[in-house]
Amino acid sequence: MLHAVIMAGGSGTRFWPESRGTRPKQLLKLVGERSMIQSTVDRLADLVPPERVVIVTGAGLLDEIWNQLPQLPSESLIGEPCRRDTAPCIGLAALEIVARDPQGIMAVMPSDHVIEPAGAFREAIAAAAKLVEQAPQRIVTFGIRPTYAAESFGYIERGEALPGGPLKLTSATTTAYHVRQFREKPKADVARQYLEAGTFYWNSGIFVWKASTILAALEERQPEMIAHLKTIAAARGSSNYAAVFAREFVAIKGISIDYAVMEHARDVVVVEAPFAWDDVGSWQAIARLEGADAEGNTVSARHLGLRTAGTIVRGPDDHLIVTLGVTDCIVVHTPDATLVANKHDEEAIRELVKLMAERGWQEYL
Repeated sequence: MLHAVIMAGGSGTRFWPESRGTRPKQLLKLVGERSMIQSTVDRLADLVPPERVVIVTGAGLLDEIWNQLPQLPSESLIGEPCRRDTAPCIGLAALEIVARDPQGIMAVMPSDHVIEPAGAFREAIAAAAKLVEQAPQRIVTFGIRPTYAAESFGYIERGEALPGGPLKLTSATTTAYHVRQFREKPKADVARQYLEAGTFYWNSGIFVWKASTILAALEERQPEMIAHLKTIAAARGSSNYAAVFAREFVAIKGISIDYAVMEHARDVVVVEAPFAWDDVGSWQAIARLEGADAEGNTVSARHLGLRTAGTIVRGPDDHLIVTLGVTDCIVVHTPDATLVANKHDEEAIRELVKLMAERGWQEYL
């Protein structure tokens, strides 16, 4: 059977001041009327039922996720006591799935992407699951055809197309390729070379594989990690589960699934994504997704602007934000904090968050 694993442990610091420690990006309504994680679960409708969805998140976010996703059974949520990157997260979920369904196939995805149309996404995941059924040791990932020379994404270099021709979906036709190599986030000149080559994709961070396959790969590459994870899984449902989880998980050395497995895996296939994808990594993504007015402004607030252009404005409806003579800025107002930033320097928002932490201003984090 097909199971879905949603990774929801990120902090989303680039979306401060809306994103906070107890309400990070995946819990926010950044695009549309549903939060990012609600939209991710909605996208799985008719493909994976609620009882086969696993969400791995921070322990402090469990209550809010349950509030947002009441249709999920309580055993669908796993709360990590600390952050240890994506490989332990995926390993935990794989152990949970194997306990329920030894032959289970996992579709693994982040909780904070915008993907449209949802139907094409579901068809693509179903097609990837069939590729795994045909070759049980196979790992399938999705590549996004790049539209510009991005330095902020990892890349996948494709090799030869899989035999059998294109994958024919109801809404589109796409192709699966052997993966030649995974590439780290490149510098600008290298990113331009990737774009011009036409054989590179952005790494979407979406994977499909058998749960047993990824566990075997972690056993081979990360034996200490998997030993800790197996001890946690064995304690699931016991009275001392929380204590075992905390003790064992904190002992794990954090590592991403890319470093732990993907860069060493042998039978890896990349499917060119037949859907539009955005990782919503910063405030400027909101402008891309929501569009802009004639002056290039993207506004979600009670706003009055004069000689204002290229600016993102967000705030509550009961608070007036006025901008005068402002160009290429980000203005975000919340009840206890307001951000005004040059939108071309938004990466530095992370530095601001770090500085607040150093000053002990926890009430704003």
